[in-house]
Amino acid sequence: MLKPAAVLLACACTTLALLAGFGPASPAPAESQPAKAAAKKLKIGVSVPAADHGWTAGIGWWAKRAMALYPDVDWLYVTSAKPEDQIAAVEDMMVKGIDGLVILATESAPLTPVAKRAHEKGIFIVNVDRGFLEPVADVFLEGDNKAFGRKSAEFMAQRLGGKGNVVVLTGIPCTVDSDRVNAAMEVFKRYPEIKILAQQPAMWNRQKGLEVMENMLTKFPKIDAVWAQDDDIALGAIQAIKESGREKQMWVFPGAGMKEVVKMVMDKDPMVPANITYSPSMIAAGIHTAHSILRDGKKKEIMEFMPRHLMIDVELITPENAKDYYFPDSVY
Repeated sequence: MLKPAAVLLACACTTLALLAGFGPASPAPAESQPAKAAAKKLKIGVSVPAADHGWTAGIGWWAKRAMALYPDVDWLYVTSAKPEDQIAAVEDMMVKGIDGLVILATESAPLTPVAKRAHEKGIFIVNVDRGFLEPVADVFLEGDNKAFGRKSAEFMAQRLGGKGNVVVLTGIPCTVDSDRVNAAMEVFKRYPEIKILAQQPAMWNRQKGLEVMENMLTKFPKIDAVWAQDDDIALGAIQAIKESGREKQMWVFPGAGMKEVVKMVMDKDPMVPANITYSPSMIAAGIHTAHSILRDGKKKEIMEFMPRHLMIDVELITPENAKDYYFPDSVY
């Protein structure tokens, strides 16, 4: 009676040993097994202009905040002061094997060819703010610059009572500037008694705004208003106007919602009666868009329904609603 029991016990022990991974039928130790291939880490490049004025400083601030939300991604973040620097940065990212590129161009025309090459290599491109001259981006995300130009010009025309002398300060050559200026000019054309004295680039830069406005003040003895279309330009222009002692003769329409300028509107500064929104946080939306589309390897399926052009509305900022757009702790 004991012998069968011993056999059963031996079989049971052998079975337990096999299940535990021991004995003659046990597999090789884990370290000798071929390592399971690790999932490829997503690599996304972010290329933006250097912080040469307040709005681009805001771009950098928001970009870093957005990238920090996704530590699982290998981010390649580069700022560039000039188009040729940005072209080199994008080419370097391509060599490093990026899966996606979020790009805000320094200028539209010179960056279009390198973006086209990236697109042809299969790199997913989210273009933010300054569009390319060809439809090479998979997603283009921008503020409504035509509405920006139209709404700001309509405010100016109404405040001027449909007549007056206006100088126009434009920005960096790109689709953003073209859309704003062209839309504003279409509005001003409806008012034959509004005279555009001159139009000159101020490159969305405070120092350039100061210099250009000094030139305008020298050339024109009577200016009623300045369409600056940018807060940095406007602050430079205001400095020139005040230094010339002509601050009671004219006012300035800025743009983009810098906290210092919104505060001027809120305080009813006579030189800045209004502003218009154009938040640099749009770069964060672009980064989030790229990550959400690429992260699960379902780009093709998602792009079947993803809008190719995303547009953010702009709002007029007046003393009545300025408090809703004033963020004193913001970088911009």
